[in-house]
Amino acid sequence: MSRLFFAPFSLLSLMVPAAASAVDFQKDVAPVLEAKCLGCHTANIAKGDVILSTVEGMAEYVEAGHAEKSSLFQVVVPESEGADPEMPKKGEALSNDEVANLRAWIEAGALWPEGLVLKEASKAGKDWWAYRELKLEIPKAKPESHPVDAFVEKELSESGLEMNPAADARTLIRRMSYDLTGLPPTMEEVASFERAFSKDADGSVERLIDRLLASPQYGERWGRHWLDVVRFGESNGYERNFVINSLWPFRDYVIESINADKPFDQFIREHLIGDVVGKGDPKVEIGSAFLVAGPYDDVGNQDKAQAAQIRANTLDEIINATGEAFLGMTLGCARCHDHKFDPILQRDYYAMYATFAGVRHGERVLATPDKVAAHQKAITPLNEKKASLEAKQKELESVVQKRATAHAAEHAKQWVRDPVDRSGTEERFDPVTVRWVRLVSEGADSAITNTKSFGIDEFEIWTTGKEPRNVAREGKATGAARVIEDFPNAYGAHLAIDGKAGARFLAVGGELVIELPKPEKIERVLFSSARGEQNPEHRKFAFVAEYRIEVSDDGKSWKTVADSHDRKPANPSHRAKRLKDAEITAEERAALAKLNAELAQVNREIAAVPALPKAWVGTRNAKDAEGPFHLFIGGSPQRPGDEVVPASLSTLSEVAPRYELPPETEEETRRELLAAWITDAENPLTWRVLANRVWHHHFGTGIVDTPNDFGYMGGRPTHPELLDFLAIQLKQNGFHLKPLHKLIMTSKAYRQSSQWNEASAKVDGDSRLLWRFPPRRLSAEEIRDTILSVAGKLDPKMGGPGFRLYHFMQDNVCTYEPLDEHGPETYRRAVYHQNARASVVDLMTDFDQPDCAFSTPKRAETTTPLQALTLLNHSFTIDMAEALADRVKEETAGKDLHQQVGHAFRLAYQRAPTREEQAKSVAVVSEHGMPAFCRALLNSSELIFCD
Repeated sequence: MSRLFFAPFSLLSLMVPAAASAVDFQKDVAPVLEAKCLGCHTANIAKGDVILSTVEGMAEYVEAGHAEKSSLFQVVVPESEGADPEMPKKGEALSNDEVANLRAWIEAGALWPEGLVLKEASKAGKDWWAYRELKLEIPKAKPESHPVDAFVEKELSESGLEMNPAADARTLIRRMSYDLTGLPPTMEEVASFERAFSKDADGSVERLIDRLLASPQYGERWGRHWLDVVRFGESNGYERNFVINSLWPFRDYVIESINADKPFDQFIREHLIGDVVGKGDPKVEIGSAFLVAGPYDDVGNQDKAQAAQIRANTLDEIINATGEAFLGMTLGCARCHDHKFDPILQRDYYAMYATFAGVRHGERVLATPDKVAAHQKAITPLNEKKASLEAKQKELESVVQKRATAHAAEHAKQWVRDPVDRSGTEERFDPVTVRWVRLVSEGADSAITNTKSFGIDEFEIWTTGKEPRNVAREGKATGAARVIEDFPNAYGAHLAIDGKAGARFLAVGGELVIELPKPEKIERVLFSSARGEQNPEHRKFAFVAEYRIEVSDDGKSWKTVADSHDRKPANPSHRAKRLKDAEITAEERAALAKLNAELAQVNREIAAVPALPKAWVGTRNAKDAEGPFHLFIGGSPQRPGDEVVPASLSTLSEVAPRYELPPETEEETRRELLAAWITDAENPLTWRVLANRVWHHHFGTGIVDTPNDFGYMGGRPTHPELLDFLAIQLKQNGFHLKPLHKLIMTSKAYRQSSQWNEASAKVDGDSRLLWRFPPRRLSAEEIRDTILSVAGKLDPKMGGPGFRLYHFMQDNVCTYEPLDEHGPETYRRAVYHQNARASVVDLMTDFDQPDCAFSTPKRAETTTPLQALTLLNHSFTIDMAEALADRVKEETAGKDLHQQVGHAFRLAYQRAPTREEQAKSVAVVSEHGMPAFCRALLNSSELIFCD
């Protein structure tokens, strides 16, 4: 918006009672400004530095009494008929009536009610269905009706639909087993359940549910669901994406907590303040790893503005994860301005920012006080001995250094040449005819005691004569170099003579050797580490500071033709080392050597003391948490706005308790209050969201089909009264999940068949109203676990560090290369796979295992050719087909082919084959062998789909 006019009198003329205006400002003008202008022009956004939400901001664009002279009016009126007005840039232009009201308001004096601040109205208000208090309204139903079915049947009846008949026993046990454990039942379990079901359907179902909920595999299955929600990943993401090897205890904590049916209010609190309420108890303290379980940028930036932005992004990730996981709220949308769709203020977002400001990513010791004390008892005397030796070492070096300083001027007389120059250091010497030239490092400029590691971008060898040549380019360079697996020659010696200054030879052996094709008469060399760079002093790589240039005729006997000994030191540490070397006596050198040997021994003893366990739970920095905190205009840390304090979200102010803390409140207390507010029994959102997640994983779709978003842009509940009922049941059951599972799974809605009905499908094609049970394809983890289980290869080991289905390589960035072969060490359940962000793992990725960079409250279910190709041809499937064939032969030893085929069917599908299946399968085995038949079983749809 152009600043066409500034009215110096406008504050006085605008700030008068609204009643004096011929147009009702709050009724006729304010809503237009809020709907069509404030999306860009409030104090929190202020595009073009234009603010139209306050009388002070508006005054600059309105000349009271003169609409045509007011820039606000000019930009909303087209310059010519049929043209578009300059404003608004986005959305619909003002209607003729809205323009007329704006003109009338300005002409009447542009009267603005005193103290009024306009705000862009969100699409939903605090009365939005998700933010109301929970209400229990059970519909009328038959006395014997299951309470869940009363709600489902009400919605079905209103749509003219009814439920399918009940599913058969085999279908039910497969459904329930996969649902609660993620594994198929055994054929013996199916047979037993079928017998019990025929006698007492309801009782057998309840007993089955109880058995499955008591199984340790329940925690592994539902733990995986929760790990998806909390964006658990074992690498940091971004461009470096290094593996985090100490986050697995959080995964185990989740599985163990769910198996123990830990009350979910306690579970959530431990996620936010486990380090506070569980201090000294690693099994509780690890819960707060939730805060740092997401991706974060660790590259760092020397620019203060960029560093502040990276820090803001890091806290934004934590805020988003908290809002989505526990509240189903998209809090991140209020980072730059008030939420446009939900009643979430920008102030709410920055109240959360202030709450989490002290959280930093990283690992630290996580051990009981007893273990810490025992470790200290073992390590303290060793550290004391080390400190004593270091003090003696320092004292002796101080004596030498003091003497060296006294004689410094005398020694410095020998240093007549300029120090080494990273952009180009030249050495000239008497002409010599040789075939080998080498650079030997005696000390690098970044760590002067390290003679082995240095970088060279170019090394030139120049011949004599009127037209000298750089013969190094014709030669062969050798030297031990830094090696990385994913790019083995990235730092090789050949880079030192390739004529290109960008890439470097990174030496780790202390020398660079150039072999020429034939003897050459040479007289100078030139070498560098930062040739052509604008800031060579930035020292990205070490450079030689002390060196020798040697030559040879045969590559065995070497002669020094130049060295750096008469050059000035490269830096103060280099100078100090030279002076020390010049002054130290043989006795002092021997004494230092003895001390160094003793120090090396005590360091070995210290290293032998078992380290205390560490975990990726983050650190807490009180300084980071120091206020004052401000909201950021436009989300930029460089544009601080109003001051904010840690507080509850205003969104739920009418139904849940509120709190607001002074800025000096301790960091721990801020998170404690937030955790208490989120888990308060009167907070309806937390329990609606959790109940919906449970329903989602039982039926494949939640009552709200956007589990992380209960706001305006999310889905609407298909059964709102049922959702409230489930949330209330959750509260009444002490926030335990297992009773809620049982309540849902004993209903007719859950136990009905998945049979297709064309007429019902025309009304409700996705079965959101549950006229049938929605069948589903197994998740990536379930498919892999099922194949291992059927083949008899599943390792039941629980917990501990995970396995990898990729080969990990690390340099400045990390590379994850999928493994072609999966050995027995990988035959554990897939929940124990060390999932790294942005890694691709064939079978898992192809079957929609999500990238854990973000919360994934519901899995995608795609169908692609890669799925069939991978399942058919991957060595894992082929190996498992062989294993299944061996299992079948072993367990049916002495039986005929028909019985072997029947056994294979029961292992894979927990049913006998039909006559047609039996005949065709026997023919396949006869012609192609049992492994080929088993491979076909593992590639069948029936194996990876559940009714």
